[in-house]
Amino acid sequence: MSKMKWNLLLMMCFSMGIGLVAVGCEEDDEGDESITPVDTGSDSESDTGTGAAAPIDPRCDATTRVCIITGTLIDNEHWTADYKWLLRGGVFVGDDTNRTVLTIDPGTTIYGESSTLGMLVIRRNSQIIAIGTKEAPIVFTSANTPGTRARGDWGGLIINGRATINGCDEAPCEAAGEGGTGNYGGDNDADSSGVLKYVRVEFAGTQISPENELNGIAFQGVGAGTTVDYVQVHMNADDGIEFFGGTCSAKHLYLTGIGDDNLDWTDGWRGRVQYVVAQQYPDAGDQGIEADNNADNNTVTPVANPVISNVTLLGSGSDNSDIGMLLREGTRATIHNALVANFGDACLDIDNYTVTEAFMGRVKINNSIFACAKNFEEEGDEYVSETDTEPYMAATEVFTNGVGNRTVAPASIATVLSGVTSTGAALTGGAAPEGIPFFDAVTYVGGVTAADNWLAGWTTSAPN
Repeated sequence: MSKMKWNLLLMMCFSMGIGLVAVGCEEDDEGDESITPVDTGSDSESDTGTGAAAPIDPRCDATTRVCIITGTLIDNEHWTADYKWLLRGGVFVGDDTNRTVLTIDPGTTIYGESSTLGMLVIRRNSQIIAIGTKEAPIVFTSANTPGTRARGDWGGLIINGRATINGCDEAPCEAAGEGGTGNYGGDNDADSSGVLKYVRVEFAGTQISPENELNGIAFQGVGAGTTVDYVQVHMNADDGIEFFGGTCSAKHLYLTGIGDDNLDWTDGWRGRVQYVVAQQYPDAGDQGIEADNNADNNTVTPVANPVISNVTLLGSGSDNSDIGMLLREGTRATIHNALVANFGDACLDIDNYTVTEAFMGRVKINNSIFACAKNFEEEGDEYVSETDTEPYMAATEVFTNGVGNRTVAPASIATVLSGVTSTGAALTGGAAPEGIPFFDAVTYVGGVTAADNWLAGWTTSAPN
């Protein structure tokens, strides 16, 4: 990276006025070369084989070391790090009846073509096995030349599963994914769509229309048998990660420079998540978390009800940072050990509270720290039901009634965050959710500590 680019990156980080950036600002050593595909003139869908067998694939050019992938893949695929893999248009793995497995080796780079809105869709019944390493992450990125890359260059990664979702009159419920990404949902909450580990998705996402958007990674009806661990979504045009129903769980999520919401859920998602760091950049952003059950029917079952622990949500302090956590449309949630700071509108807003029923304990926040100029959004009709006979809690009451919650003046937020990059002492007071084996036992607030800086070595903060 040139000195000019590095200085620009440092200016972007320090302009946020927060101490966490030091752990996330890694120099980008992936994708430094532009990709110049040579069209082989073939749309073959044959298996790439393994390792040295790749050159026999008619989709691959041995001179440029580029493989152009199009259409629907029926045979099992193995993408290796010695070739660059270009997604031309929508690439679909499987066809909803055939089981297709896409295996991606550590260190492999997959490029999305901008002119054709390249995207990768894993259909129901099929799997992606993308297991990178800290030293050799798997990177999905823009095919544009570094320095010219931007949010929305390509479509992103979409995974469809057969876990239960809501929104239908009868089971099993199915839905069509946004952006023509196929059907998802079903009746198997234990369904496995594969593995994502040490995976980065960069410069993806796009808004086709206000109600038709592509996220960095969309988990659509994905089941609990899927493994998601050490995943970064960077500089995405729409939401970073969104769960559309299902029971998929995840650990170690890093969301940076997202153009819209960092973490989003809807359609009855009931997964578990531990260790999330979301950091907005000044030029774009919206909510840290935006959470719904179902916009058309707030009480429909299965009701969205995730359990989340160890979250750091950092707004940029600009007008683009809205609300740290917006919980609405009937969602339930249990949130532990959250650090929410620097959002312009509020740290917490509970909307559509006449059906969210926060007062019944269906929204729980414990062992958390808020540090926004305005911590709670208090607009509304005095927090009563539509019949004005049954009181509902405001966001303030949900926070106050939780265990171990506290607020910190925004002026001291740098002191609070300094604990992340030094000893972590300022962020003590956390506790893991009880009785759920998924969660590691912790005693700190926030998504990362200096003692376990899981962000180092495989993430990026390159702006383009």
